[in-house]
Amino acid sequence: MKIVCDDKIPYIEPCLRALTDDVVMKPGEAITADDVRDAHILVVRTRTRCDASLLSGSSVFLVATATIGYDHLDTRWLEAHGIAWANCPGCNASSVGQYVNSSLLQLQRQRGVDLKASTLGIVGVGHVGSAVLRSVTEGKPGAPLGLRRILLCDPPRQQAGDAAPEGYEWCSLERIQEEADIITFHTPLTREGDNATYHMADDTFFHRLRRKPVIINAARGGIIDERAFLQAMDEGLVGDVVIDTWENEPHIDEELLRRAFIATPHIAGYSADGKANATRMTLRHICRFFFRPMDFDIQPPTLPADFHPSEDAEELALQLYDPCTDSEHMKSSPEQFEWLRGHYPLRREEA
Repeated sequence: MKIVCDDKIPYIEPCLRALTDDVVMKPGEAITADDVRDAHILVVRTRTRCDASLLSGSSVFLVATATIGYDHLDTRWLEAHGIAWANCPGCNASSVGQYVNSSLLQLQRQRGVDLKASTLGIVGVGHVGSAVLRSVTEGKPGAPLGLRRILLCDPPRQQAGDAAPEGYEWCSLERIQEEADIITFHTPLTREGDNATYHMADDTFFHRLRRKPVIINAARGGIIDERAFLQAMDEGLVGDVVIDTWENEPHIDEELLRRAFIATPHIAGYSADGKANATRMTLRHICRFFFRPMDFDIQPPTLPADFHPSEDAEELALQLYDPCTDSEHMKSSPEQFEWLRGHYPLRREEA
């Protein structure tokens, strides 16, 4: 059994080698059709496009992505050709929650955003959006933030008859455009259907905003039309910008990079806790194909011994994770986008 795996997936290589002697580790963007021609399992992240051009004529029968999103998988083609696929829903949701929580704290500290007077609109309330909601309301580091109101928008869940989280009700995107002081996106990237999310934040979206909100995108780059975004900034339709996911990654728009308050290289979900979850879930998918129990103990590294947690909740939140540090690195070396992702330092969600 041959497994080809993205070499930036942490903690996974020794586990794969315990399953089979034939393991090839390569950078995700460098995996080619020749690499997978005689492979049986392919393990990827978002940087490997899994479609006919990569997999046609190969022996691959399972593609596992160690990510929540799977828009880099041509699932229709895979299914039509008998190739199973699996993702890791919710694996790094709490990590994205931490990212949003800490970004809001820095918006309050450095940009004067009054969180207690602000309405937060969460667009997309699946695993990640729900974790964001918890991150700003529950008693974890830095929370609760004391936001005035929180609006939740998730048309697919609403149309399916799902109940909103306790204490909340579903609202329309139009209401968020009218009432939210901060809008954060947490939808998948989809291009078809009534609820397609590709360029959902376009010219029309921005011109319907009423409160000059902070815009946060830690979902997928294509959700926001960046040309329209920059135009909206020129017209004073939006306030500050926090952006982690970009169109055309890793070749990002440097004007948007310069103008954003916080700009990071698609690492919102990169806590060690989230990475360990993703690896654990990926191995579980693979073990099912080997008909063996999932008995690998995947644990993230502990914080350094000299880490001294603050007794102040907000200080502790920023001790654990300050997105401004990632933003400084990104703004000083945007050409290092992929390197910054591949060499991301230890980040834990709790002390």
